[in-house]
Amino acid sequence: MRRVIRTMPPGRVRHAAEGWTLQVGTGRLAALAISLAIALALAIGIVGHRTAPTQPYQTAARGTPIEHVAVIGDSYTAGTDEGGQGPNAWTTRTWLALAHQGVQISPDVASEGRAGYVVRGDHGSVFEDLTNRAVHPDDALVVFFGSRNDEGVDPMQMAGMAHDTFDLARRIAPSSKLLVIGPPWPTANPPFDVLYVRDTLNTQAEWVGATFIDPISEGWFAGRPDLIGPDGVHPNDAGHAYLAEKIAPLIRAQLSRWS
Repeated sequence: MRRVIRTMPPGRVRHAAEGWTLQVGTGRLAALAISLAIALALAIGIVGHRTAPTQPYQTAARGTPIEHVAVIGDSYTAGTDEGGQGPNAWTTRTWLALAHQGVQISPDVASEGRAGYVVRGDHGSVFEDLTNRAVHPDDALVVFFGSRNDEGVDPMQMAGMAHDTFDLARRIAPSSKLLVIGPPWPTANPPFDVLYVRDTLNTQAEWVGATFIDPISEGWFAGRPDLIGPDGVHPNDAGHAYLAEKIAPLIRAQLSRWS
């Protein structure tokens, strides 16, 4: 049985760029149990009303295969005081949404504030370290999300460390799909250095046969200040719900390719 790991730093310090430091590792069995409990609560009316989606959700039937999914990210995944903590995180919302569509997810989530492929987070980790913690041989899908924290890093180092991170995921879980989601930006005009990070990740993703998604060119947060917290950087709870709406279909599409 894989352990549930939750690391909370002593005396958390607020940072302007990345919010509260937080690293989360979610054990698969525990996360699945939580997801199913929330789904049951929805069914009996304990949880508040949720707007019906375009396509009706269907509860997964008994015996539905469980898909193992790993997620690696920064504070956009870990959540901050601006939003996205606990059940409001885009990851939790995504697993619940997929469960209602008949897709049971057993997740491992490893995320750390201020972390990137090159830049070390508040606990000293880069995405390669988080990959080593979250990814397992039986994973059907590995999701990478971010990171704007790599803004301004050396271009060659960025390309090399992104390659090494994706290669590590491939070696640990050779049969898994890789979904690489580039760094989001809360306005329509990201800095050039962030665009370079985006382009580097796109290139490295292509080389390893991963699917690349570009939140910047797709305008995920452009013109939507209502989805960003007062710090002007991190999504609030509504922003995390919005991220779940964007990412859940991407994950389901990858798992459909797997089956």
